[in-house]
Amino acid sequence: MKLVRASELSLAVRAELFTAGYEGYFTTMTVDEAALAWMIESWDVDLDRSWVAVTDDGPVGFAQLAVRGDRGWIGGVGVRVAARRTGVGRAVMEAVLADAPPTVMLEVIEQNEPAIALYRSLGFEHTRYLEVWSLAAEVQPPDGEVRVAEPRPLGQQGLPWQRDDRSLPHEYERLETAGGEALVRVVGPRVTVLQLRADGEEPARRLLAAARGRGESLQYVNVPEGDPASAALGALGGTLDLRQHEMLRTSA
Repeated sequence: MKLVRASELSLAVRAELFTAGYEGYFTTMTVDEAALAWMIESWDVDLDRSWVAVTDDGPVGFAQLAVRGDRGWIGGVGVRVAARRTGVGRAVMEAVLADAPPTVMLEVIEQNEPAIALYRSLGFEHTRYLEVWSLAAEVQPPDGEVRVAEPRPLGQQGLPWQRDDRSLPHEYERLETAGGEALVRVVGPRVTVLQLRADGEEPARRLLAAARGRGESLQYVNVPEGDPASAALGALGGTLDLRQHEMLRTSA
């Protein structure tokens, strides 16, 4: 096995490997070239500091590193089914961390015990739980005023990488109500909540009900456990699809 920089491989090869690396995972993960290109651009993935493991059979595993100043984030780690439990995951992670910023974060589904053990052995520690929610049920319109306002980031601190201000797409909407505001993106029938700030469950419920009404389903990824949005989504009939460990590694 040898390691090569992700920048040395074509987008098509990397997209196929990404999908294969998540085969049999706890949630469906299918990535085509367009989706991978969007991830790389939106999340600041550094292809020269991301690594791919290659054997005689071709690429078998990868680890992507996103970088913003002195902070890094692992934007995907995967190994083909046939190459799992052979040290590939550790090899690509060690290569990434050797040239990573002093602070690196990642998320891992709580049932993925082998990956959690690997990350802990590499110096990562649990910081908090993050929840992934969906809301397909129809909901009543909010019983308080929700306004569409000028789009702008909410300026929140400590957001997961994918919802940080620098990860926001070019186009989105901002909703406002008394005690809260939210950023949402509507693509076809799906509404994605990008950011949400609420003083309590009630303003969060109004914002989420209004957002859900803009499409046929709603998704809110990596909501910190205990956030008012979690209680609001539960009250609206939402589904807690999974929880993830957010993990942090710091080095001198």
